Amino acid sequence: MLNNFFIEEHVKSALQEDIGFGDITTDYLTSEDDKMSCVLNTRVDGIFCGKAVFEAVFKILSPKIEIKFYFNDGDVIKKGDKIADISGPARYILMGERTALNYIQRMSGIATETNKYQNAIGEYKAKIVDTRKTTPGFRAFEKYSVKTGGGSLHRFNLADCAMIKDNHIKYAGSLTKAVNKLKQHISHAHKIEVECDTLEQVKEALACGVDIIMLDNMTLDQMAEGVKLINGKAVVEASGNVNLSTVKDIAAAGVDIISSSAIVAKAPTLDLGLDCK
Repeated sequence: MLNNFFIEEHVKSALQEDIGFGDITTDYLTSEDDKMSCVLNTRVDGIFCGKAVFEAVFKILSPKIEIKFYFNDGDVIKKGDKIADISGPARYILMGERTALNYIQRMSGIATETNKYQNAIGEYKAKIVDTRKTTPGFRAFEKYSVKTGGGSLHRFNLADCAMIKDNHIKYAGSLTKAVNKLKQHISHAHKIEVECDTLEQVKEALACGVDIIMLDNMTLDQMAEGVKLINGKAVVEASGNVNLSTVKDIAAAGVDIISSSAIVAKAPTLDLGLDCK
């Protein structure tokens, strides 16, 4: 998902934003020949994510910076663990520190939060997946982080899958009309998902032969009934009121997918630090 060319272009833009016309603190405190060594460590438990992006920040600034990692993306890290040693030109380590940390703190935070949700599901078959409620321009990194944390991915953008929501239904005149019109134009390679607020809508979506049915903001009893109605004829997704205290009960209703914006939108950054030796 995160190809090297994509990472490089994104990081260059981030560095341009942060450095601007120059780091007036570091430029006047260091010379080109000054060297320094630092340690990247974690101050809390979590899931590490963003190794390649962290490295790209420093390598773009100076190929002379050397980084030795002790953990890979997806590894569990514990408070006090040393994640990496960094050494090289002091000017460029100091210049890139904040940008590099911004990436991995955000990415590791999302991976950690996703892991909590997937683990909370326990023995049930349901997969926790993300949504399109992401940070503009940062979606690929956030979705990569979800995957790294053990979650699965919903559609990446509007071209991935046709999803009929309540406003689409109102505009089209009915759920059936919306599905039929889509089927006239949609590629054979794309699936159709319908967001259903009621069990009556579930029945209508089944009659239309859609691929995925979302049970949106339903009670646990309604979800269990929805799963029975669908009976394997479509993938069953649950959404709405998903949090760490409810996700296992939702999974117990028998759904296949549980989508939640919380694993990205409400994920706290992980407390990682770069400390000079």
